[in-house]
Amino acid sequence: MKIIRRSFLLVLFCYVLSAYSQVENVPLSHPVYIFLKQMKVKNIIPYISEDVPNLSKFQVKDYLLKVESEFENLSNTEKELLNRYKSEFYEVLDTVNTTYFFSPDEDFGQSLEGLLTNKIKYFYALAEEDANVFINVIGDYSYGQQFNPLTNNAHLFDIGFRIGGTVFKHLGYNLMVLKGGAAGSRQVAELIDPKLLQTFKWVENTENIGNYDFTEAYLKYYTEPVEKMGLTFQVGREFKTIGYGYSNKLMLSGLGPYLDFFQFDFDYGIVHFTSIHGSTVGDFSSNPADRYTKFWAFNRLKFSLQDLFEIGIGESIIYSDRGIDLSYLTPVGFYKFIEMSNQDRDNGNLYFDLQTNFIDNLEFQATFLLDENILSNLQDLDSYKNKTAYQLGLFWYEAFTMNDLSFIVEYTKIRPYVYTHNNPKNIYSGWGVNLGHPIGPNSDELFTKLSYDFNDWIRASIDYRYIRSGENVYDTSGTLIKNVGGDINISHGQNLENETAIFLDGIRINNNIINVGIRVEPIRDFIFEFIYNVNYEENMTIHTSNTISYGTINFKLGYR
Repeated sequence: MKIIRRSFLLVLFCYVLSAYSQVENVPLSHPVYIFLKQMKVKNIIPYISEDVPNLSKFQVKDYLLKVESEFENLSNTEKELLNRYKSEFYEVLDTVNTTYFFSPDEDFGQSLEGLLTNKIKYFYALAEEDANVFINVIGDYSYGQQFNPLTNNAHLFDIGFRIGGTVFKHLGYNLMVLKGGAAGSRQVAELIDPKLLQTFKWVENTENIGNYDFTEAYLKYYTEPVEKMGLTFQVGREFKTIGYGYSNKLMLSGLGPYLDFFQFDFDYGIVHFTSIHGSTVGDFSSNPADRYTKFWAFNRLKFSLQDLFEIGIGESIIYSDRGIDLSYLTPVGFYKFIEMSNQDRDNGNLYFDLQTNFIDNLEFQATFLLDENILSNLQDLDSYKNKTAYQLGLFWYEAFTMNDLSFIVEYTKIRPYVYTHNNPKNIYSGWGVNLGHPIGPNSDELFTKLSYDFNDWIRASIDYRYIRSGENVYDTSGTLIKNVGGDINISHGQNLENETAIFLDGIRINNNIINVGIRVEPIRDFIFEFIYNVNYEENMTIHTSNTISYGTINFKLGYR
C-alpha cells in the first residue's frame, strides 16, 4: 500500500507541476535552500543550481520530488522537513493545507484561526490554470543590544507585502515592498541589519526618525523549446549571489545592495550558461552631482558531470562614466579581451571553480579568482600585479555519523589590491560595500561551522572565523604613508612606490569571531531568531586588543 500511495502522490505532484508551474523565484532567505543543499551533499539530489541560486518555485518542486523518491533513506527530521516544504510548494488552495483572507470556502473568523496553524498562509490567493496570484504580508521586528562596549539598544520594525505568481504558465512576476523604522542606537541598528547602510533614507539621515525601505520587482520568462532544454529570461531587481562558497563567495557574496539586471540562462544536459548585465551605484554622496551608476556584466559557463563534479569558468566587468556599453551585451563574448579593445578602462576579473559530488555526505569546493591580469604574473607571488584570490572548502553532512548534523570548514585567501581599480568609480563595490568576499584584499579567513536540525522547526548553528588582515599605514594626521593593498577603495595607482605587495604586510589585525544562532518556527511563517556574536580583535603591530559583543532577537513574518 505504501508503494501504491507514494506512486499516486508522485503522479499527482507531476500533474500539479505541469498544470501550475510557478516560474517566480523563491527568496534567498528561505530555509528550503539549506534543505536542498543538505540533500545535494547527501547525494539524494544529483544537482542543484547553487552557483546562481535564485531558484524558481517549479525548480524547488522538482528537487523535492527527487527527495521524495528517496523517502526511505531520509532521517525522521528530513522527512518532516520534506513534508513541510512539499505542502508549501504544492500551491493547492484547499482548506486542509491553506488559509487566506477572502477565501470563498472560509469565513473571516476561520481565516483568523488559520493564522495560528501550520497551514500555508496568504493574505489573498487565486490560482487558475493559466494565471495565479499570491499576496503575502511580510514584516520584521528586531531587538539588539551591544554588550561590550555597552551601548544603548536598538529596535527595528518594518512591514510590507509580496505579490507574486505566474501567468500563461511561463511568465513569473514578483513585487516586494518593505518600509521600516528604527529607534535607539544607530550603531546597534547597523549591527542588527548591515543592509541599512545600503538604503538612501537611512544613510541620508535627514528625518526625525531613522527609516529605511527595500523593494524588489522582476519579470521572469521560462520556456523549453526542446525536451530538457531550459531557456530563462529575467529583468528586474533582486538580491543575487554568484559562485560557490560556504561562508561568503568571492564573486558575488549577496551582502551588497539589490542588483538591477537582465539575465539569460541556458540549461541543456550537462551544460549550464548564465549571462547577467546589471547596475548598482557608487558610494553615497551628500552632493547629488557626485552620485553615479556603475554597471556589472557577468558571464558563466558550467559543466555538471553527475556523480563526479561540476566545473565552471566565469568572468565579470565593472564599468561606469557612460551608459550601457553594447560590447558587454554579447553573452558569448570574452569580456577581458573586449575590455582591452575598449582601451582598458574597466575592472575585469576571471574565475574558475570546482565542486565535487562523488562521495556521499562529503563535498569539496574550490574557487580561483584572477583580478584584471590574465596569468602573466602568477609566477611572481609577491608582485603587486598578482591580484589573485582562492577559496577551498569542505562540507560534511551527517558529520561524525550523526544524522542532521552539518560540518563546514573553509579557507579563503585574498591577495593585496584584489577588487581595487585605478578608477575609483570602477571599484568592485556597490553602495560602498564590497560585492565580493567581505574580508577584502590582503586578508585571509579560516571558517568553521556546525549546524544541527533538532526537528523541522528548530535549527541551531555555531560558527567561528579567524581572520587575518594587513591594513594600510597612516600617520597621526590621517595621511597615507604606506599602501600595502589592504583597502578596496585605494589601488596601487600609476606611480608605484614598490612593485612588490607582500601578503599581510602593513598594520596586522587578527579577528576571532564566534557567532551562535538558533532559528525557531513553531508556527509556519512565524519565525524567531536568536543570535549572539563576539569579536575579539588584536592589533599585532602595536599589541592592543578590543572586544565587541552583541545579541539580537528577531521576529519575522514570512520571508522577504
